[in-house]
Amino acid sequence: MASINNIIEEVLANEGGYVNDPRDAGGETNHGITIATARANGFTGPMKSMTRDFARGIYVKMYVEAPGFDKIAAISAAIGAELVDTGVNMGPKVAGQFLQRALNGLNNQAKDYGDLLVDGVAGQKSRDALTAFLKKRGAAGERRLLAVLNAQQGERYLSLCEGRSANEAFLYGWLSRISA
Repeated sequence: MASINNIIEEVLANEGGYVNDPRDAGGETNHGITIATARANGFTGPMKSMTRDFARGIYVKMYVEAPGFDKIAAISAAIGAELVDTGVNMGPKVAGQFLQRALNGLNNQAKDYGDLLVDGVAGQKSRDALTAFLKKRGAAGERRLLAVLNAQQGERYLSLCEGRSANEAFLYGWLSRISA
């Protein structure tokens, strides 16, 4: 669980503290947790008082364990961290879809492993495909897979800005998630 703790610490650092920016469609947040998500997870106080530990619990439950990204992290810590961060920012289903699309594009016309249904569920078939890909391509493959995941994330950010001009206020900050 140490690597999961490191992943969550990085997410918390990226998300920062309390924010209530009227341009943000997500509304009031603290530690990156929206008020709706906080309430759905039993937090009843003012958002400014939500603790980092409470947020950490939500991240582990909703963005690591529920989508199975802890099992992906057991195969590749870097890919797991990327999926958790993307899931926090865009939703776990989107992160899972990014992985599945990338693995489908990298499977050499299904010669290395079968195509995946792009449903956003990072289940056993997705884990098996990731394992097969990494076995064949190694560390260089892992870096390239991360590049494809980041490319999809960047494209999604641009689409969000094109669909809602108020999101342009956040694009520069969002890009820090993929530029490191």
